[in-house]
Amino acid sequence: MSRPSPAGTPKVGFVSLGCPKALVDSEQILTQLRAEGYDIAGTYDGADLVVVNTCGFIDDAVQESLDAIGEALAENGKVIVTGCLGAKKDAAGQDIVTAVHPKVLAVTGPHALGEVMSAVHTHLPKPHDPFSDLVPPAGIKLTPRHYAYLKISEGCNHRCTFCIIPSMRGDLDSRPVAEVMLEAENLFKAGVKELLVISQDTSAYGVDVKYRTGFWAGRPLKTRMTELVTALGELAKQYGAWVRLHYVYPYPHVDEIIPLMAEGHILPYLDVPLQHAHPDVLKRMKRPASGEKNLERIQAWRKLCPDLTIRSTFIAGFPGETEAEFAYLLDFLREAELDRVGCFAYSPVEGAKANELPGALPDEVREERSARFMEVAEEISAQRQQRKVGTTIQVIVDEINQDGGVARSAADAPEIDGLVYIEPTPTAAKRLKVGEFVNVTVTGADGHDLWGEVV
Repeated sequence: MSRPSPAGTPKVGFVSLGCPKALVDSEQILTQLRAEGYDIAGTYDGADLVVVNTCGFIDDAVQESLDAIGEALAENGKVIVTGCLGAKKDAAGQDIVTAVHPKVLAVTGPHALGEVMSAVHTHLPKPHDPFSDLVPPAGIKLTPRHYAYLKISEGCNHRCTFCIIPSMRGDLDSRPVAEVMLEAENLFKAGVKELLVISQDTSAYGVDVKYRTGFWAGRPLKTRMTELVTALGELAKQYGAWVRLHYVYPYPHVDEIIPLMAEGHILPYLDVPLQHAHPDVLKRMKRPASGEKNLERIQAWRKLCPDLTIRSTFIAGFPGETEAEFAYLLDFLREAELDRVGCFAYSPVEGAKANELPGALPDEVREERSARFMEVAEEISAQRQQRKVGTTIQVIVDEINQDGGVARSAADAPEIDGLVYIEPTPTAAKRLKVGEFVNVTVTGADGHDLWGEVV
């Protein structure tokens, strides 16, 4: 049982927005705050100041972040801003945050643990309590106890014309492989049963350090995706845990990890952001590979690993996209039969090179194409889901309620994919527990979710 905080212990409120990579930044800041003896407040009025970790990728995310900052200022008055929005400038070269909210105490960009802590120390002096609780080795997590994100690198070397992430997060910066493995081990020891590997570009891990050899468990280990994933799979097996990969560009060496999936070392799941299929659109986007190469690669992957689930995201209505190019994308989608798909209607992002491209499409055309794309995608998804009816699959339980349980299969990443709804168990022996694996026979399916009974 933890000891109550001493009277007068400084308390920091925290708001975390954006993608899983931003979530990891939040976890690192929270871990450092707790390590230094600060308490984390659950309300604005219970905090001495508030840190807001922002997103700045698309217009809706920018507005959500600005609104969150405004709310924190109104409710508390002392606000430190970090994250991607903190790195964005307006047309006049002024940072957007202080232009809208000049009363914030400090503004930093993403991945700025040191700068955030310095700002906290300035406005809320570091406490001195030798009896404060120790921070667990796994750090402070914002996810449920049974799964966690593992960030292996920061930044990106690509210069996609629709994206401003490199201008905010910089070029690729791979973490030392031993550091990554130690964090993974601490997470497994803390009870994590699913590790989600994330970065801006997971398949590029180690390119910036020329695949430098590190050491883990007394043996050499290259700073390279294949070797890292192999080691993570071996480590996860010791704890009966899953490893799931996100943000994997379809480079040729990705072929090397498909056998690991087929053999059960890591989950047969790939999150591959393809964005389009037509070679001319991909060229305007400055994306690697053409649609034909991607299709060939996907077909080869599925031949090696028939259970492979592929998630991807696409952009409809990119500047200059013709109806023929969009039809080409739909044909690709039908042939590839991707399992999990998201599609965004192209939206100009301030500072992105795509804004300079000719052939901007009207809003209604972009939205209409996005809707048409998702109609096809959902038909495909429903067909692939229906094939699972009658099969028995392993799931991880996320929630228990009066209707039974809510779980996820190997095909379902948290918050972005589908769910598996489990019927109430008839006996105490089969009672569900959050964070545990159970086998379920699938009894029903729709385009996104499954229903089943515990075996």
